[in-house]
Amino acid sequence: MSYLFNAPQTIIHGAGASRELLPQLTRIGARRVFFVTDPFIESTGLVQALAAPLHQAGLAVAVFSAVQPDPTVQTVLDGLAELTKHDADVVVAVGGGSSIDAAKAIAVLRTNEGPLHKYMGYHKIPNAGLPVIAIPTTAGTGSEATKVTVITDTELNVKMMILDAHLMPAIALVDYELTLSMPPALTAHVGVDTLTHGMEAYVSQKANVLSDPLALSCIELVSKHLQTAWQEPTHREAREGMSLAACLGGLAFTNSSVCLVHGMSRPLGVQFHLPHGLSNAVLLPTVTQFSVSGALERYAMIARAMDIAQVDESDEAASAALVAGLERQNRSLKIPRLRDCVGVDQSTFEQVLEKMAADALASGSPQNNPTVPTANQIVALYRQAW
Repeated sequence: MSYLFNAPQTIIHGAGASRELLPQLTRIGARRVFFVTDPFIESTGLVQALAAPLHQAGLAVAVFSAVQPDPTVQTVLDGLAELTKHDADVVVAVGGGSSIDAAKAIAVLRTNEGPLHKYMGYHKIPNAGLPVIAIPTTAGTGSEATKVTVITDTELNVKMMILDAHLMPAIALVDYELTLSMPPALTAHVGVDTLTHGMEAYVSQKANVLSDPLALSCIELVSKHLQTAWQEPTHREAREGMSLAACLGGLAFTNSSVCLVHGMSRPLGVQFHLPHGLSNAVLLPTVTQFSVSGALERYAMIARAMDIAQVDESDEAASAALVAGLERQNRSLKIPRLRDCVGVDQSTFEQVLEKMAADALASGSPQNNPTVPTANQIVALYRQAW
């Protein structure tokens, strides 16, 4: 049996990695640079600091800073218009998963005809886009190392998952120093998101010999460093560990798959505008409890990798300990129950349950789960997570 593995051509990880931007642009021959970021990151001066050496080297630079959480098709089209006006030959994404996802979509629409929704699903993009250099400022999505983008179509009222090798960034500059200012809540949400990537990549029906070591390394790093990063935001070793975990998690799931947590998470984001990391975090214990019977040995291995279970414990006991440990972790990190999330109204929640379940199944992710649910079971899981 053969396995396909996609990754950025170049990954530079560690303190100061973002300072490699100009050398990498020079290496690939880029001259007209288009930054994609969000208003907050631009307000910090980070993009201006990254752009200063580029100006000095004579490169033409433009900045698009209108990316919002859960970027929409309109955001992508607005960015594409600015990129076309600048006649850019490279896209530099600076920020969290939203900015990197938007940058990927903008880059491929420069060389592929729209509308974007026709590429929803798997392996539908015919042409390579402009090269993307991803500089993450959070340790969560791993989007700097994935061939996936998630863009919200407000007309269809759905988060589109698009997977294609043409979406893989050419270069990832993973500089943990850029994550030192992350607030505790964001650290918790995207940190559990990273854990979810590692776990789902490892238990997926598409797990393989290339993705497994990356997934387990991701899980071990999160278990070791997340609590410290949350408690001590400027703890450099913990931040470095979480940045590495996020990148490894992205490499793992993009070469395996995500599963039911992500399938259920996206509709929550659409309906209630929950941040992606938070919606994954609130679902992880509940979905894990549902799924363990489908991959008992693998969930037990995860529990042991996290030091939640001992090597000599049975797989059943280890898996039960894992579920309890995930619930305990959420409480420790002050991750709320679904009912306590801002903007989640119970009446509306009940009204959209069936649509969310249908949208979750339509995404394809639940079908990769070790235990594949029905729509009714997904509805029950949403209620259990409430």
